[in-house]
Amino acid sequence: MATAGGVWNLETIMTEHVVSLIWDAWRTRRKGMGAIAQRQRARLADMVAHARAGSPYYGELYRHLPDRIESVEQLPVTDKKMLMERFDEWCTDRAVALEAAEALVDDPSRIGEWFLEKYTLVTTSGTTGRRGIFVIDDRTMAVVTAMMFRWIGDWLSLGDFLKIIARRGRSAMIMATGGHFASAVAAARLKKRLGRRVEVLSAHTPMTELVERLNRFQPAMIAPYASMAALLADEQEAGRLLIDPVLLVLSAEGLPQAEYGRIARVFDTKVGNSYAASECMFFSCMCREGWLHVNSDWVAFEPVDADYRPVAPGEQSHTILISNLANRVQPILRYDLGDSVFQRPDPCPCGNPLPAIRVQGRSADVVTFRTSGGDVRLPPLALTQPIEAVRGVTLFQLAHSEQERLELRLQITPTANADTVWREAEAGLRNVLAEHGLDHIVVERGGEPPEQGHGGKFREVIPLSDART
Repeated sequence: MATAGGVWNLETIMTEHVVSLIWDAWRTRRKGMGAIAQRQRARLADMVAHARAGSPYYGELYRHLPDRIESVEQLPVTDKKMLMERFDEWCTDRAVALEAAEALVDDPSRIGEWFLEKYTLVTTSGTTGRRGIFVIDDRTMAVVTAMMFRWIGDWLSLGDFLKIIARRGRSAMIMATGGHFASAVAAARLKKRLGRRVEVLSAHTPMTELVERLNRFQPAMIAPYASMAALLADEQEAGRLLIDPVLLVLSAEGLPQAEYGRIARVFDTKVGNSYAASECMFFSCMCREGWLHVNSDWVAFEPVDADYRPVAPGEQSHTILISNLANRVQPILRYDLGDSVFQRPDPCPCGNPLPAIRVQGRSADVVTFRTSGGDVRLPPLALTQPIEAVRGVTLFQLAHSEQERLELRLQITPTANADTVWREAEAGLRNVLAEHGLDHIVVERGGEPPEQGHGGKFREVIPLSDART
């Protein structure tokens, strides 16, 4: 799950507030879609009223709307660019300021630090052309936990829970360390709190070392990026990785449907994924049938066409609009997320009444380099993190244009020195390649800006097969 709740621990999250949310989530779903829709309407009305009262931006945007809002279609559409331009007026806590938020997220040494001593900051990578900074409050984190427990309750048996407890809940997280992803923040805090029961590993680590450390740690649960899970399955299948996890919780990316089955078969375990975003960290969770069920008691979602008109279930949408009904410090209402989705028109065979979707906008683009010593496969986040860390880069795209060549396309802020930014980005990328024995790969400066894909997003990494088409 691509959220700060990617690895959970009973000792630290079972507060009275979270328990009540878990109970409400379970009870609401048991009552069916009527109860879920009722919860959504009530929470939407409450969130809109709160946003109008506390956010100067929303107060202005909604000034001509009716006093009580019960349908998201009554609201105007927002997006990242629009909200980031009005960041200080957007937040309902008037102490929140963009300058202070940027100072924290631009300093890798401060990952895991609280913002204003009470909020969590997460960022988006800028796939729509601009980085987003999102302020997460305690209520949102509590809802993340409640939705995770609802999902885990569907997946794990009593025997599974007993196995996890027997291994003292040992959990491994594999991520692109150094970036301000939600999972990186969670990992830093969990590692500090739980010590040896949590192993935080970098996606940049050479595979031989990663395999050695996982074999030594023997996690009960493992939370890798989806593309990294596919690579770990290769190692397990080859007999080099020897772990027996109870659950793999994938995050950040999607995979071809058959790949989930392969990973589960290789590890002889349960594999789950979610579709989530910094804007809504509890959006959905995958069922055993491979469908993503939207937590629509806490998020209103609208599959729409290019003109924001509703798209019927059974048809692919151009984009999706979401309304986060938990985050009260930075309300996200009727927000264009930019991904294309397909909503199942019939009930899901798993029995979950929540709406079921599949997402076109996210796929794991593993890059494969052929060398004399065998193929070297790198997950996209291992390649992109050093580029994201360079100040002055507003958007980038890495295309595997030829077998031994990468083309790096950059969009750079007008106030930055383009040559300096390029040199820093190239150096960071070359360091990653060198760590994996790929010093011979040519890194070429792209002459064209990043290419926009379907749904308005930019693919950060384009593998060789796609780059040639």
